[in-house]
Amino acid sequence: MSKLTPKTKADLRKRRHRRIRGKVSGTESVPRLSVFRSNRYISVQLINDDSGVTIASATSKGVKAKGMMEGAKAVGVDIAKKATAKGVTKVVFDRGGFTYAGVIRALADSAREGGLKF
Repeated sequence: MSKLTPKTKADLRKRRHRRIRGKVSGTESVPRLSVFRSNRYISVQLINDDSGVTIASATSKGVKAKGMMEGAKAVGVDIAKKATAKGVTKVVFDRGGFTYAGVIRALADSAREGGLKF
């Protein structure tokens, strides 16, 4: 981007995400917990970057929750259950360029309560 180009919030988030992805990588034993937040939903994936395979995923799309916070908590518990069923207890957290506050933090805390370590 040139200095003349206006930087939107989305552009800045993508830049942060690229910078984080250069440092964070998942393996088969310790996969990457990747988070994406839209205006309505939140979704997470457990990814093995060595083979490029998604181990498990969860989304708030089908969850009966009142708001984003409750949906994020439900998704965190859901991904923790799916991960432990696949034999995964330790993950690397990839916040996807989003700030670690609010919905992202609620998801991370509920995943920790569900048994994931990161």
